[in-house]
Amino acid sequence: MERKTKVHAENGKQDILITREFDLPVDLLFKAYIEPEIVEQWMGTKVLKLENRSHGGWEFETTDPAGNKHGFSGVIHEFVHGSKITRTFEMLNSDFGPQLEFLEFEKCSGTRSRLSMHVIYRSVTIRDQVLKLPFEYGVNMAHDRLQEILSKLI
Repeated sequence: MERKTKVHAENGKQDILITREFDLPVDLLFKAYIEPEIVEQWMGTKVLKLENRSHGGWEFETTDPAGNKHGFSGVIHEFVHGSKITRTFEMLNSDFGPQLEFLEFEKCSGTRSRLSMHVIYRSVTIRDQVLKLPFEYGVNMAHDRLQEILSKLI
């Protein structure tokens, strides 16, 4: 099955571009990133904090199949309701360090929308290490769940 979320990583660069078109209105797609109850469903994580404003913070926690807890957190640097979120993302207790994420939400047509994410890592090496993980598979799986869950709300 073709992966609908596209991950573009140019050799020798420390960033990636992630794009996905959804069969969802843009306001509903944006809602999936700012409402804790919806975030928890499609990301399969617990939302500990989600301050949707410029200079707000966020913190998520997930538990792996072995019962180990993993934390993720960051700062929201820019928040434009309905169209843009700029934030940092850090996987706690890892060597990856923080990354910078620019999320843009666009209306394509009446009920279609596009999410574009530009993710910048501290180095090419770190970016390449992340890409060796099942990163592309994971982001596709999460976006597929997002589409499935939100389709029921239309």
